[in-house]
Amino acid sequence: MAGPRSSALADQIADASRGDDLLRAVGKEIRDLRKSRGMTLTELADRAGMSVSFLSQVERSISNPSVLALYEISRALGVNISWFFANGAPGPQEERDYVVRACHRRKVAFDGGAIDELLSPNLNGQLELLLSRLPPGSMSGERPYTHSGEEGGMIVAGQLELWIGNKHFVLNEGDSFTFPSNLPHRYGNPGRTETVVLWAITPPSY
Repeated sequence: MAGPRSSALADQIADASRGDDLLRAVGKEIRDLRKSRGMTLTELADRAGMSVSFLSQVERSISNPSVLALYEISRALGVNISWFFANGAPGPQEERDYVVRACHRRKVAFDGGAIDELLSPNLNGQLELLLSRLPPGSMSGERPYTHSGEEGGMIVAGQLELWIGNKHFVLNEGDSFTFPSNLPHRYGNPGRTETVVLWAITPPSY
């Protein structure tokens, strides 16, 4: 029988494996959807505003897309980003529409270093909950992005540097924020420890 330390290590390996599986699933979903649309890599790259080589690496799960890149790819393909979460690890059938166990969170790692964990059981309603983990120095991306709706959040741990339009804020643990999502925005961790942010977004944009 495995002891507590062995069990914890097994859980960590399982979490990492799920993250890798999801990254591969995202690349495959992008490729399959692009082909179903009858689009070439070049056409999708042009519509999404990125290089063919980078998009090819994303499809082959060699590179992690940024938040903005994944959003632009989904928009170019005519779908919501939630399309790429379809292969997330589900919970028990009787809980699936109401509860997300910590071990069943669907995760995406972005090239800016941030990791988003989907806390909502699904994205069929009007509200989306996310937990973002940002290592020191990580960012959502170099460029701001926009989408419809509203969003807000609270800093659970660490510091969050937040740009909304032409405004700039540095928020600390316990601080909260809201803003219209159609304003250009981006965020990052300026501190020396991990930043954890709980987000609420309506309507779901992931």
